[in-house]
Amino acid sequence: MLVKVVIAVACAIVLVVSYQMYQSGSVPVSRASSVSEVHPSGTDYMQWYPLPRKVSDFTLTNNHNQPMTNADLNGQWTLAFVGYTYCPDICPTTLAALNKAYPKIVATVSEQPIKVWFISVDPKRDTIERLAEYVGFFNSEFIGATAEHKQLYPLVRSMGMMYSMSESTDEPNYLVNHSGSVVVINPLGQVIGRFKPKHAPGQIAISDTAQIIADMPKVMAYYNAD
Repeated sequence: MLVKVVIAVACAIVLVVSYQMYQSGSVPVSRASSVSEVHPSGTDYMQWYPLPRKVSDFTLTNNHNQPMTNADLNGQWTLAFVGYTYCPDICPTTLAALNKAYPKIVATVSEQPIKVWFISVDPKRDTIERLAEYVGFFNSEFIGATAEHKQLYPLVRSMGMMYSMSESTDEPNYLVNHSGSVVVINPLGQVIGRFKPKHAPGQIAISDTAQIIADMPKVMAYYNAD
């Protein structure tokens, strides 16, 4: 019941954020101002890593209570995001936006499927049952997974992201600081880049799904051409 209350509040936040974006005229996709040179793929928004990064070896448990390892990333494209189910803003807003954009994202697929992977970095509170309910609320096709910190820390770092506990986990309502980027993993299980969150006054900083929709066909075409 608590999960549904949290999600309901989050959805209200999403509506407010969407309205703010509409009012400010920021809904249309805008070219990232930090891009100083054009990538050979022709992408406009994704921040490419200089070289593909190997994801560190990991063993997590997914929202179906099944083991998840590096092998589960092979043969598909993955959009990965770290967070936790008690997150008051970035996580539910990002997942809601990804769910809304998901039909258009999967429509860009040519050969390999594309999956959304939510990695919970709060194993103390995020049980598999809670994670399953949380992820399933947004989209039954999304993958949720978690593990102990000894698995999570090196995994998240190898993806170019971070997280940390903002206070003692003995506190009942502790917060977790975490990256807000959506990371792109290729069908070889390598991290190749990320969509960084957009920062605007008065708005929650999340990755722009319109940018993901615009760039992913170019990313996949570039990969398949190699």
